[in-house]
Amino acid sequence: MRLLIAMMKHETNSFSPIATPWQRFVDWGAFHGPDVVRAYRGTAMPIGAYIDLAEAAGAEIVSPIAAEAMPSGIVSADAYRCLTDPILEAVAKGGIDAAMLDLHGAMVAEATPDGEGTLLERIRALAPGLPIAVTCDLHANLTERMVANCTALIGYKTYPHVDMHVVGRQVGRILLDALDGKVKPVMAWGNRPILAQTLRMGTDDEPMKGLVDAAKAAEHGSILAATVFGGFPLADMPDAGLSAIVVADGDAAVAAETRDRLLDQAWRQKEEFIYRHEPLGEAVARARQIEQGPVLLLDHADNCGSGGTQDVMTVIEEVLRQDLPDVAVAAVWDPDAVEAMARAGVGSTVTLPLGGKTDMPSIGLKGRPLTVTGKVKLVSDGEWVCRGPMYTGVTVQMGKTAVLQVGLVEIVVVSRHHEPWDLGVFTSVGIDPRAKRYLVLKSRIHYRAGFAPIGRATITCDGDGVTTSDNDLLTFRHLRRPVYPLDRPNDWPWF
Repeated sequence: MRLLIAMMKHETNSFSPIATPWQRFVDWGAFHGPDVVRAYRGTAMPIGAYIDLAEAAGAEIVSPIAAEAMPSGIVSADAYRCLTDPILEAVAKGGIDAAMLDLHGAMVAEATPDGEGTLLERIRALAPGLPIAVTCDLHANLTERMVANCTALIGYKTYPHVDMHVVGRQVGRILLDALDGKVKPVMAWGNRPILAQTLRMGTDDEPMKGLVDAAKAAEHGSILAATVFGGFPLADMPDAGLSAIVVADGDAAVAAETRDRLLDQAWRQKEEFIYRHEPLGEAVARARQIEQGPVLLLDHADNCGSGGTQDVMTVIEEVLRQDLPDVAVAAVWDPDAVEAMARAGVGSTVTLPLGGKTDMPSIGLKGRPLTVTGKVKLVSDGEWVCRGPMYTGVTVQMGKTAVLQVGLVEIVVVSRHHEPWDLGVFTSVGIDPRAKRYLVLKSRIHYRAGFAPIGRATITCDGDGVTTSDNDLLTFRHLRRPVYPLDRPNDWPWF
């Protein structure tokens, strides 16, 4: 048996000014051929689960590409070709018995607003009967094209995503059982016009917790897999928003009934998917009253893990203004500042404009650096390995990295975007996050994977950035309308 195993992942923020050329995938890690297996065997990724299943089955692995990039703006046409051409060429050669694909589900490219659906459609055009298993992120914007061109599709049930290997194994097993004639997968999918906000999708919290619990409870008897997708609201494309898919063993009616039950539950809870704001100064002042740390301060509007520039200084400036003591920040993206600190040398005192190098025209903001004076504590290559529970075993490349001590605040400054979901963002540069009173994290929910176990309290800080939860700042041009909460008509006639 010959199994095609590949990964193509990007969460596209249509409002982000950060370009997404092919080099962005190379910087994160783009592998071809045997290097794919070497890079991802033993990791907690879906592709790691696929490799485990294939090797256990004694299958020959065809691995044309595995590539991922941190979320950013629309994927360039060249990058999309670099991602999809190797997969399509492998399929066109023939001799493939099945495919296992590790996708995201929210890729918007210059060539297509539905990056994954277009890829799957092209694969099926080349090999109409090819069995295909697909894993998607919980933030996938599921489309008809995606579902119509695969055999079984599943999504993560955790946010932060700590079950990637689990769901990869689950859908991979469905595919292998289908090849053996043990099951006959049929799928029912649908959506509701809810543009849920990412801050309200944590699976330890309602409303997602209840929806995930219901999906898990449905997975028995003829139901092989059930997934509720929160969707990615910052991908300005027609299908952005909440959806669900159910994979059943030959019973389309049961799959459809389960899908509808999940979607109806989500619609009843639609108001819970909207984030409620708090003035930034009040949030930081509230944090100041908490004496025992670490207190986690989330700079969520500038989260590079959702396409943020990671160089907005609004929250950091307020933390400095209110003179919070014993703070560590992860991380500010500013390659120029890193180079300046490297030239000055460890132990030097420098004054420099930090962050604020990127304009954000989609929300009408100019970059605004913050001039700071501090001591260069460390310069490193920024390379380390995630210890879990998210992306376990994957090597992180933050690029050249420096730590700048500004008063009582230690700021990790990086040359490549990286969201802080693992303690290694601090420990790799000599900072013990457990010993800090405050940790400023440019994150939304993924921080929980590494930091929730050590945090005494968590406060969301409504700063500036293109991952804002303020819908009034965003102009959607391609999103289907009406949709909640952007529109509130009295009648929603189609369900």
